[in-house]
Order: sequence, then C-alpha cells, then structure tokens
Amino acid sequence: MRTAEQTVGGSPSASLPLLRPLSGGKIKPQHLARLAIVYVRQSSPQQVLSNRESTARQYALAQYAEALGWPADRVLVIDEDQGQSGKRAEHRLGFQRLLTEVTMAHVGLVLGLEMSRLARSSQDWHHLFELCALFRTLLADQGGVYDANDPNDRLILGLKGIMSEVELQTMRNRLERGRLNKAQRGALFHGVPMGYILLPTGEVDFEPDAQARAVVQLVFVKFEELGSIYGLFRYLIRHNIQMPIRARTGANKGQLEWHRPSVHSLAQTLHHPLYAGAYAYGRRLTDPQRQFAAGGKGAGVWVPMAEWKVLLKDQLPAYITWEQFMKNQERITQNQNRPGRMGTPRSGAALLPGLLVCGTCGRHMQASYHESGRSQYACNRQYVEATEPKCYGLAAAAIDALVSQQVLHALEPAALALSLKACQDVERDRQRLHQHWQHQLRRARYEVELAERRYHAVEPENRLVAATLEKRWEEMLRKERQIQDDYDRFVRETPAQVGAADRARIEALAADLPTLWQAADTTPVDRKQILRCLLDRVVVHVQCDSEFVAVTIHWAGGYTSHHELLRPVATYAQLRDFERLMDRVVALRTAGHTAAHIATQLNAEGFYPPKRCGSFTPPVVYQLLKRRALIGNERSHEELLAPNEWWLTDLARALQMSHLKLRDWVGRGWVHGRKTPVQGYWILWADKAEVKRLRTLLRQSRRGMNAYASNLTTPKNGPPTPDDCQPAG
Repeated sequence: MRTAEQTVGGSPSASLPLLRPLSGGKIKPQHLARLAIVYVRQSSPQQVLSNRESTARQYALAQYAEALGWPADRVLVIDEDQGQSGKRAEHRLGFQRLLTEVTMAHVGLVLGLEMSRLARSSQDWHHLFELCALFRTLLADQGGVYDANDPNDRLILGLKGIMSEVELQTMRNRLERGRLNKAQRGALFHGVPMGYILLPTGEVDFEPDAQARAVVQLVFVKFEELGSIYGLFRYLIRHNIQMPIRARTGANKGQLEWHRPSVHSLAQTLHHPLYAGAYAYGRRLTDPQRQFAAGGKGAGVWVPMAEWKVLLKDQLPAYITWEQFMKNQERITQNQNRPGRMGTPRSGAALLPGLLVCGTCGRHMQASYHESGRSQYACNRQYVEATEPKCYGLAAAAIDALVSQQVLHALEPAALALSLKACQDVERDRQRLHQHWQHQLRRARYEVELAERRYHAVEPENRLVAATLEKRWEEMLRKERQIQDDYDRFVRETPAQVGAADRARIEALAADLPTLWQAADTTPVDRKQILRCLLDRVVVHVQCDSEFVAVTIHWAGGYTSHHELLRPVATYAQLRDFERLMDRVVALRTAGHTAAHIATQLNAEGFYPPKRCGSFTPPVVYQLLKRRALIGNERSHEELLAPNEWWLTDLARALQMSHLKLRDWVGRGWVHGRKTPVQGYWILWADKAEVKRLRTLLRQSRRGMNAYASNLTTPKNGPPTPDDCQPAG
C-alpha cells in the first residue's frame, strides 16, 4: 500500500495520458474531504509479470483521482492483492482493508480500472457497493463516476458486477474444456507418482534409477502376499526400506530423495491406476461446500471409478496388470471394517471374524471376548435394526475347531507342494531383500566416488571449499561403512539360499500340518490368512431351542460342504433331546436307582449337560429329579432318616450345643454320621445311650481341653449305611 506520489512519480504510469474526468457533478466537498482509494489487482503472479501495461494503467488511476480534485497526499493506492484471484474475498487482504476504510467513513471515492478488478463475485461486488451507498462513498472506473444511491448508477453497477462474474465463468469454462480435451488425449499431467518420470516431451516413462523401480515393484509384490496396507507398512519398516521420491519443489527439485514410508503414501500408490498403465483424469473432484470450510482450500472428494471423467487403459508403462490393480482395489475394500466386509485379520483368538455369516439374516457375525479368554460369535442384527432377537450366537471354540479340522483335511494332499512353494517363497523374498541391499551399497559407493572427485577437482589453495568437500567425503565413507556392516549382519542372519536344515524343517512342518497349525509361532493372524485363502464364507444356522448347529462351508472355487456341530447352551430347555433325557431320568429313578447310579448311566448312554463343560454328577441328577417333583429338599424328606438318626442341626438343638462343635466331633469320629448324596446334609446316629454320652462329654468339654476319657469319645456301633448316603470319612 502506498500513496499516489510514491506510486505514480517515476513509474511507467507517469507517462500515460490523464483520463478525462467524468464526474457529472456527483463529487461533493464531503467526498473531497475523505480519501480516494485506488485498488490495483492482477489475478495471478504471471499476469503481474507479463501484463505490465494493465498494471501501469491501474496505477495511473491515481492521476485520475487528482484530476477529479483530490490532493496527491489524499490518494491511497492499495496493491496488496497483486497475484490474487477476484473469485473470493476471504484471502484478499487489500480488499478487506478497502471495506474497513469504507465502513469507517474514511473514503470518498473508490477507483478501479474495471469493476472486475474489485470483485469477480456478485456477492462481494454487491456487498461493496451497498457499503458505499450506506457511507456515501462514490465508485469510479475508466468509464465514469457512480453514486450507489442513484437508481441509474445502481443499475449500471449491478450490470457491471453481473458481467464480471459471467466473464469469470466463461474464462473458467474455456480453460476447463481445454484441460478436458487434453486429458481425453491422455496428455495432461500435473505430476507423476514415484517410480515414473515426466520427460521434457510430456511423455511418461519408468524411473531410470534401478533401485527406485525395484522398490516400487516390491511394494506391489508384498501387498499381494500380505494382503493389507498396514502389513506392507510394517514389512517395509522392519527391513528399513525407504521410498524413492523426486522432489517437486525446493532446491532439490527433480532430484531423487529417499523417505521413510507412510501408510498414506502406500495407500496412494496402491490406488493409483497409472501403475497399471492406465491414464485417469477426474479421480478427485472439488467439493464447493468443503472449499468454504475451515482449512478447506483445495479440498476434494475421491469419486468412484465409474464417475472418472477420463480412463484410458494400456496407455502408459505399467508395473502391474489392470486385472491385478482391480484385485488390489477389491482387497483394500474388503479390508475396511464395515458391515458386509471381511476386514483385515486381527490378533484375536477367534478365527472366523469376517467369514462367519448368520444363516437367519445373512449378516456377518461379530466376535467378542470374555475376561476368561473365551470368545463368542453373535449376530448384531437386533441392535442395528432395533428388532426382536431372532438370530442367536454360539461359542467360538466349537465352530473354529470344526472349520480348522476341515481346512487341515483339505490341505493334506497338497502338503508336499506347499512345502516346496514355501521354500521358493522364502528364497524369493530373501533374494529381493539381498538385491535391495546391493542397490544401497552401489549407491553409497557412487556417492563416495562423487565426493572424492569433487574434492580432487578443487584447487588446493581454496582451503575453505576443500575442507567442506573433504568433510563431505568422510561423511560418505562413514555412511558406506555403516551400510556394509548392516548388510554383513543381514547376510549372517538371513542367507540368500535356504539351507538344507531349514529346508528339511519346512518340509517336516508342511507334512505335519496339525502340528504347524497349533505351533506357538503360528499366530491367530497367520491362521486367519490361511482360512481366507481357502474359504469364501461359513454360514451357520443357530436355533434357540437346539444345541445342534447346521454349518455350510463355502470354499474358494464354488464347492460347498455341510456339517453339524454341538454348541453349549444355557439351559436344559434348549436341548433338542431334553424330553428324552428327562424320560430316561424318571425311568431310572422309578426303577429304584440312586442319583450316583443315574448319573453314571446317563454318561454311559451319551447324554450331556447343556454347557457341555463336564458330565452328569449326582447333584445335577438331583436337580433333574426336582424338575419332575420326584425329590425336593432332602431336609424335608424324613424317609431319608433311619431309626435313631438325626439331622445334625436337630441333634445339636437337642444337646443345646453349637452345630459347628458337633460337626467337629463327627470329624474326630466321636459321633457316627453320614452325608446325603445330593445336597450333602449331615445325618447323625444316636440312640438314648449315645445322647446321654454326648451330654456327659459336653459337660466336661471346655476350651483348650483335648484329653477326654476314652469311654466318652468312643461311640457305639451304629446301624448299616443306606445306599443313598455316604459314610463320614
């Protein structure tokens, strides 16, 4: 921002002829008492440098203001927006300053070469002349002076604003059609990704650096093997492989640089169709809504392939085929953790997330984990759709074991081929890594030789330059030595060829697939990746009132196999054969068998409890008997007591002593006792003589005393033990 005297005097605009004042008597003394502001703007830096005549004409408006009556020291030139487009006012500081001066009633006249110099947007333009009308500020261009409060001038100003906006849209459409026409020929490039270079002729070719090309090829090969972007990222970081990037700006523009890989850069590489030899234009479109959001400059949205403006296949050098590119896109899509997609294998113990499908509704079943480490599959349809629960889950252990068994059985015939393929894959991966190290060593050797040549080329007298080049030479030597040491360690730990011992170990493991599957080094992620190579999905039909689950395995290639498994259920009522079980229990009890005998017989006949965590026991049988009202609380069944037998608490009450102390006497053998088989209640035997002996023993007993007369601690011989009870001890 400068005054008219600073701008016009001595500038090219000083030699321009003065514009003829066309005020029409609109300029009043109150206008002359304020500032006259000349607004100067060109749309781009290139226009500022090339269109010098237009710039000079805009600066000459300061002389026009003097001719209208403003003193030179009251003419202000605002040229802060040089190189800024008039499409929007948010980033034009000069225009914002102009509006501020108008609203402070400091401005009597605003001058612009054309109204389009002030604004290309109707919104900004109308906002400006509405403020000028409110604060009595005149507007002027090379055609005359306008008063925003005059109806005729207001009409002219509105038309000028509309024409400026239409002119902008016309120019933009013309440029866009030109870009689209060039893109349809496959010749429009704003830049090329890593692994490619843009030749001066405008053609695209492979990166001339062999190491850079090898790294790009490695990215696609390892993604095909690992199947996820994060897995690829971890592989590159683990082996210290950097990405080749040619700088687009700065002092090193056009030079090859090596940067640490990132998930974002790898995703861009895998999504770019240029690597498949296809030219694409319009993959990312500008979102007008996001442009006006905070930090939204240049923001756009990626659109589906069907909405790309231009897609020309087999036009450019390719690292992969188009079929492989589409396969990679589908795999990336399936890796997303969204409904209906498999997602990437994770570290959880459950093996079928992403593969297990509910047979009732067709949704993928989700895995959850309990604190005890057990995993469970469940269908979340009732929560997502707010419906009644019609889909049921099952424990992961049973279905995982079934699917694993079937997969291992399917792999057995291919064990030898798998072992050979595993050896070849290991050797191929090691050879790629060795090749990468060789490229690094060659590059380090070249940089050392280059630094040496530069050092010897400098004149010895120029010691300042020679010292810097010598330091650079020493730095390159240290770098080469470090790379050589790292490579030697890598060769020691990972030889290029698989040794005989390693080959034999791989073949042995491949021959014994179950051992390999259960090995501690085989992670759940490894198992899940194997399952996804062989299976498309596993459909389960879980019924609420049955422990039997129908399983359909859909194998890769279209084959399906049908199976059935037993799952743990919560209650007896969910067992499919519950009525048959109860009928058998009633029949055995009616035949006079004890609870222990019934439990043994049920286990022998193949019956099982609901949760399948064990076998039938007498307490479990007792609970089943209660269901049929064949037995209740044993304390309420006096028929369990033989003559002269007492419940422990009843005898303690009769002796007026603690039942805990009486229980201790039973344990010492001072009282005959037995327990009921189901609930474990104590039944003691004591006739009149025994009751008298126990009362005498109670009177003589006191705290800390352990020695008693033998006739007081020795019970009489009791009756024989009934079948349904267990003797004490």
